[in-house]
Amino acid sequence: MSKASTNPPSSTNTLLGAAFLMATSAVGPGFLTQTTVFTQQLLANFGFVILLSILLDLGAQLNIWRIIAITEKRAQDIANDLFFGLGYLLSALIVIGGLAFNIGNVAGAGLGIEVMSGLDVKIGALVSAGIGIALFLLPEAGKAMDNFAKYLGILMLLLIAYVVFSAYPPVGEALVRTVAPQQFDPIATITLVGGTVGGYITFAGGHRLLEAGIKGAQYLPQVNRSATTGILVTSIIRYFLFLATLGVVATGLTLSKDNPPASVFQLAAGQVGYRLFGVLMWSAAITSVIGSAYTSVSFLRTFHPSLERNHRYLTVAFITVSTVIFLAVGKPVQILVFVGTVNGFILPIALSVMLIAARNKRLVGNYQHPLWLQLAGWLVVLIMSGMAIQTLLK
Repeated sequence: MSKASTNPPSSTNTLLGAAFLMATSAVGPGFLTQTTVFTQQLLANFGFVILLSILLDLGAQLNIWRIIAITEKRAQDIANDLFFGLGYLLSALIVIGGLAFNIGNVAGAGLGIEVMSGLDVKIGALVSAGIGIALFLLPEAGKAMDNFAKYLGILMLLLIAYVVFSAYPPVGEALVRTVAPQQFDPIATITLVGGTVGGYITFAGGHRLLEAGIKGAQYLPQVNRSATTGILVTSIIRYFLFLATLGVVATGLTLSKDNPPASVFQLAAGQVGYRLFGVLMWSAAITSVIGSAYTSVSFLRTFHPSLERNHRYLTVAFITVSTVIFLAVGKPVQILVFVGTVNGFILPIALSVMLIAARNKRLVGNYQHPLWLQLAGWLVVLIMSGMAIQTLLK
């Protein structure tokens, strides 16, 4: 075990930072759009979809973060150790999905600045990309990323809580339908899970902890706590946004088709709410830009020493390419729900690889992966695979 793994610096801050990196990576423009669109369709029944997605998220995250910690390897290296070439395939899926998401994240950041200040979306996107690039060029980029994700994550929680109180949602009905729905939509579930722990998001926190030296069997309790905290933060933001949207649509008001989450804030809290949405959208988007870039590049940097040495510049290039594509193509917000669904297809593949690795003595040594976690993980694989097939057949 390395010295870093036995006494990692600022471990509490890093554990919180990894949790918020995962959470804020999940809470991007697509997350906001998906939540409002599906709430409008399913009303209070959407609470059950959120509950199911939380359970599936926990089953995925706890398995993946623990296996990364115990093997002390990144996911692509674990996959390649199982079967050579599998890590390259997994990396390709993650990076392509991450890039597609990041184009939408850059667009969302530009939109947030436009709502806040009136600046053109493309100027806002350029400013936001510049901020993301500057963060990765700082001497202590990891610590800066942890704090950036943590503080903006807390800000997002406060903003959405304010709108929930302004919207007066039918909380009683929402709670009842969360456990006893009258309607269920598998496409909504696979999209939510894909947007919360699909693709690169599943590995964001686990790879961050590994880089910070929090690894090995002695740190599994902290890894569990960090993973659970990340899911909890994401779930609270999701449920609050669901309640706010439900409060608006329950009164018979219609959300804007062009920007459903913005109209929730505006209808619930007037012009002040609309400006606050700009702050929320920018916070959600810029943290997702950072999380997507960091995690996607973490799937490439171990393949060659030169990639490892220049990973910061590779991250800068990732953000730059995303921004250039957005500026050239225009707003790709309409693809965000679709990309969430695609990431939902990636999850069973990635999770299956990690669960098989957990049984491989060459990778985990004497470590015994808890049976209940194995069963929970394979249940997530079966459920997500089944819903993916059902989605394709529709």
